[in-house]
Amino acid sequence: MLAALTRGVSSQINACELSFIQREPIQFERAVEQHRNYQELLRSLGVAVTEIPTQDDCPDCCFLEDTAIVLDEFAIITRPGSTARRHEVDGVVPSVSSHRKQIFRIEAPATLEGGDVLRVGRGLFVGLTRRTNREGIEALRKLVWRFGYSLRAVDVPGALHLKSVCTAVDDHTLLLDPSRVDRGAFSNFDVIEVPAEEWMAANVLLVDGTVCMHSGFPKSRKLLEHRGYQVRTVDISEFLKAEAGLTCMSLLFRETAQP
Repeated sequence: MLAALTRGVSSQINACELSFIQREPIQFERAVEQHRNYQELLRSLGVAVTEIPTQDDCPDCCFLEDTAIVLDEFAIITRPGSTARRHEVDGVVPSVSSHRKQIFRIEAPATLEGGDVLRVGRGLFVGLTRRTNREGIEALRKLVWRFGYSLRAVDVPGALHLKSVCTAVDDHTLLLDPSRVDRGAFSNFDVIEVPAEEWMAANVLLVDGTVCMHSGFPKSRKLLEHRGYQVRTVDISEFLKAEAGLTCMSLLFRETAQP
């Protein structure tokens, strides 16, 4: 069974951190409604959704993907590259610990954010970005190799996180914006390029074969449906203003029997 941890929207979300887009006013009440609709979409696909209480003094707290990486055998508590976002981490740990008994932590000087970690099967692609440094990538490599995961670092010069511009739609196919990430790292994959004007459409959430995406990217949706993918949409326009996408708002993982 798939499970998802989510976190409530901070009333201070308009103070969220931005790196590659211009700031626009975020309508808090609308963001809360969109967040609720996002949760309902996951539930409609059979996902068991849990919401962690918000942390109002942390504007980005609803983007809890960055605070942890939940793999089948264990979880990793990250050390965000944003100093301000490190305050979010402790509030997520108890919920993660209830699903994975074996927990590791990323320690200084390493920085690592979950939005930079794309899992495809037993392979991990990790973005080298402003938020995840080389020490963070190597710390993750040392943790995961013993469990049989491979890891490859990917340069991401044009976006906040790797998954901002590259996500998987199945185990063999990626959706990406080639102008913002090194496509050469994915030579073994079939690649679907999103239109330049819909570059944020490259962040989709794959839920048991269904591709979930923002409702405002019609060209990218047609590309996927033409290839035979089942697509479900939800409006997350307020969160796009926070430089976020669908993966950012949950920690999605499969429940497993823990020893």
